[in-house]
Amino acid sequence: MPNGRETSHRTRRNLLAAGLGTLVSCAAPRSILVHEHIFVDFAGAEIASPSRYNRDEVFATAKPKLDAIKKLGCIRLLECTPNFLGRDPILLARLSQSTGVDIWTNTGLYAANRYRHLPAYAKVESALELSRRWISEWRNGIDGTKPRFIRIGVNEAPLGEWDRKLVEAAAITSQETGLTIASHTGRGAAPEQVEILRKLKFPLEKFVWVHAQNEKNHKIHEDVARAGAWVEFDGIGPKSLDWHKQCVEHMAKAGLLHKVLISQDTGWWHVGEPNGGSYRDYDPIYKDFMPLINKNWWQQLLWDNPNRAF
Repeated sequence: MPNGRETSHRTRRNLLAAGLGTLVSCAAPRSILVHEHIFVDFAGAEIASPSRYNRDEVFATAKPKLDAIKKLGCIRLLECTPNFLGRDPILLARLSQSTGVDIWTNTGLYAANRYRHLPAYAKVESALELSRRWISEWRNGIDGTKPRFIRIGVNEAPLGEWDRKLVEAAAITSQETGLTIASHTGRGAAPEQVEILRKLKFPLEKFVWVHAQNEKNHKIHEDVARAGAWVEFDGIGPKSLDWHKQCVEHMAKAGLLHKVLISQDTGWWHVGEPNGGSYRDYDPIYKDFMPLINKNWWQQLLWDNPNRAF
């Protein structure tokens, strides 16, 4: 005879399975994952290079992961790996064509992780000069693929000179191209970025606060959303389900669900690790998280909001 705990676990698995069936058949025949990764090279801006890995090996590992979420209704995945951290539009285009998942790449630069992934030129060029580089990528494409959003990363507050410059460059680029800014945000730096953008008279509906789940004060989540920006609770995983559920439910209660994005920030092939290391699946958001929240929110969170944000 199973004990009470085993019965509880079994019941929960059955409920989740039932919820997933409802999600796939009714609420999310189409869905968008706004923050995932296929490939990352943490070696640093001066070292990261396609010569450090085999695209065929990455392709063979990533394809079944993408095929799995295609069956669950995912039609688009925003691949958030920035330049000098492993961005590879050639690989993404090949995977997109093979799986039928529309995979978006990005322009921009990443100052987070203590500027390890920031190339030397970004430290001396002005915000305007950097924006010209990014606008050129949008106009001319990157290895045959146009970037569909701007990806930057900043460190913890207070922001340094290089962090602030990337925010300004992203704003200039967005105003010229119409692309949305998705900013990896260090602890405490969201309000500072909002203030920078306000001074530039930048429309905050084109700005996404990435990693908002790391901020434990819901009042700040509300303030940023009410200012007009998008609040992204990514990093959804087995150990964070309760916290992410709390974040989404709080925003819904505050009347701000229309400014919320969710995703997993998962994957990915790690250069330098045997067989790319532990490449995580993309389907837990469908199987484990969505059945925990109000099913009336599913389409808004996985389809309506991502389309409006990007």
